[in-house]
Amino acid sequence: MTEISEQLLKSVLNAAEEKKANDVVALNLQGISLIADYFVICHGNSDTQVMSIANEIKKNAELIGKRVRLEGMDTARWVLVDMGDVVAHVFHRDEREYYHLERLWSDAKAVEIV
Repeated sequence: MTEISEQLLKSVLNAAEEKKANDVVALNLQGISLIADYFVICHGNSDTQVMSIANEIKKNAELIGKRVRLEGMDTARWVLVDMGDVVAHVFHRDEREYYHLERLWSDAKAVEIV
């Protein structure tokens, strides 16, 4: 894990925790996918909470100099926060159960950040 990626990942996890995201999972995709090095997957229990989590992740990433692209804020059912090396998937609870990304990326190892 590069120092920049580690800093960004910690920033994303802190933002999710700050906004009370549920069931936060970080997956290491290095050597598995070219999309990103890490996926962070979490969910909120309302549209408002989903938007709040995504905005906090964006704000924290921008504070450390990362460019951020948001997709899905109009419906707040599945918001993708693309920061290059790290991509966060912020779901509404119902959508997370339906798409179950953890199952799709089951080859990836969960990341333990202390």
